[in-house]
Amino acid sequence: MTSQVVSNTDFKNLKLKGRGKVRDIYDLGDQLLIVATDRMSAFDVVMPNPIPDKGRILTQLSKFWFDLTKDIVPNHVLSTKVEDYPKDCQPYQEMLRDRSMLVTKTEVLPVECVVRGYLSGSGWEEYRKTGEVCGIRLPEGLVESSKLDEPILTPATKAEMGLHDENISFEKMEKIVGKELGQRLKTLSIAIYEKAGGIAEKKGIIIADTKMEFGIKDGKLILIDELLTPDSSRFWPKDEYQPGGPQKSFDKQFLRDYLLSIRWDKSPPAPQLPEEIVRKTREKYLEAYEKLVGRPL
Repeated sequence: MTSQVVSNTDFKNLKLKGRGKVRDIYDLGDQLLIVATDRMSAFDVVMPNPIPDKGRILTQLSKFWFDLTKDIVPNHVLSTKVEDYPKDCQPYQEMLRDRSMLVTKTEVLPVECVVRGYLSGSGWEEYRKTGEVCGIRLPEGLVESSKLDEPILTPATKAEMGLHDENISFEKMEKIVGKELGQRLKTLSIAIYEKAGGIAEKKGIIIADTKMEFGIKDGKLILIDELLTPDSSRFWPKDEYQPGGPQKSFDKQFLRDYLLSIRWDKSPPAPQLPEEIVRKTREKYLEAYEKLVGRPL
């Protein structure tokens, strides 16, 4: 099952607010229309090839997790049914179906809340050099992909398109958002990660780490953007987990590994991807979705 591939949107009678690496965002007054395209980014650079169905997978998986975590913190989703969208959106129903969300507009906090339960990626690189991750001292003797005694929050500042997010200490995050809000973000992020991690493990997936974003609306903290997708998380098959090296994954690590293998220098323009890499990336995203949600897309 493959639907229409959407690399870009251009809805003439809607006001484009911005294009991210993957999402096109339209301003509808006090609401936003977020459209997940099939664009693929790696190392903060958008690839020339789209990944078919990727936007649908991200949207439907985010919806799944937003529904399951709204008892922890409210989120920005108003509807994912195109029939509920404002009249100006209706001419674009077919392109919007299954890959868009009507959300409430918030004041976006300028930090990303990255929660790590396992030592991988930039966290592993930093630990190897310093024994710490974002200022948090970890036990000696950990190996790549080690499970941590308890999840840790390692915040990051959000980069502009084409630049890399920068890991920061929790203390620096508190300076940016304030002490009280910083503590709330930490508590909520870890609670979401632990609940989702427990659900995923029963379905055969380890969530090694993930990143979340929050906004403020009428003085209330709201979970926004996407949630626990293969774009924002590391998903590992539980039955093949073996600490001491990189893990097999259901996320974009497969694509990153390919790009590293061809020695691409991580600066634009990105190389054209072989058809097999596109196909396998789609299959991994789809497998993660089907395992977690328990039904086909």
